[in-house]
Amino acid sequence: MLDMYVSLGTIESVKKFVTKITEFDEDFELICGKYIVDAKSVLGIFSIDLSKPVLLRINAEGDRLEQIKKAVKEFEAQ
Repeated sequence: MLDMYVSLGTIESVKKFVTKITEFDEDFELICGKYIVDAKSVLGIFSIDLSKPVLLRINAEGDRLEQIKKAVKEFEAQ
């Protein structure tokens, strides 16, 4: 499992993010305060505050986790 912060400030970045992570079977959650949403759900993502980085929890391990990290690297908050 890995936690990392991602920035999804535009509609295009949300669509691109969801497209990338739906390629994987693993579970992904976005955590914003007390809210936890399925990161593969566009509707769920738009229900949280995207004006600042949100915590992405990736439920994967080993080589698979490394593949996922590479796929979402462009969204990582600086």
